Amino acid sequence: MEPITDNIWIFFGIAILISFSGVMMPGPVFAAAVAKGYENEKAGIKVAIGHGIVEFPLMALIILSVGYIFTDDRVMALIGLVGGGLLVFLGASMFRSRKMTIHGGREMFPYKPLAAGAITTSANPYFFLWWATVGAVLITTALEFGVIVVFVFAVVHWSCDLAWYTFTTFAVFRTKHLWTPTVHEVVFGACGALMVVFGVYFILGPASEII
Repeated sequence: MEPITDNIWIFFGIAILISFSGVMMPGPVFAAAVAKGYENEKAGIKVAIGHGIVEFPLMALIILSVGYIFTDDRVMALIGLVGGGLLVFLGASMFRSRKMTIHGGREMFPYKPLAAGAITTSANPYFFLWWATVGAVLITTALEFGVIVVFVFAVVHWSCDLAWYTFTTFAVFRTKHLWTPTVHEVVFGACGALMVVFGVYFILGPASEII
């Protein structure tokens, strides 16, 4: 892969923009962050750490040139089947419990923030595909500047995740007192439905490539 720029400052500017454009797109981790933010305003920090638990080792694999396995249709189909099935289950559970409240003794998402971040990240096959393509280009460019820059890039990229999920859970927690029962039901119903839709898409999308 050709490096995207030979200027380190332009590279980091591009890397930050690309990172934020990816993290801010609605997806399973975002839905989990909304659910956990209803319970704790600082949950986004742990969601981001859980996300990083999966993301940092994956970056290391790509640096070691093992990341190409995630472009294999059979690998992606397997990840899509397992991960998609998990997301459908979690999304359906959240949707069914959308009328519940925290005061009713039941959480909207059946995992703690750290686990929620790790599970929803690892269940998303397009997370791996993104790193095998766009992410690999960014890492290749970082390597052109030296190993230290790769580590800096990894931290900067994850910091974008940290900033977004922290903001998300903070905003949800601080505004939840304004939510009517209808708003509460709509928000968590939508998050649950979003997970189900992504889950079905993740199952059918990669699988269709090898059928």
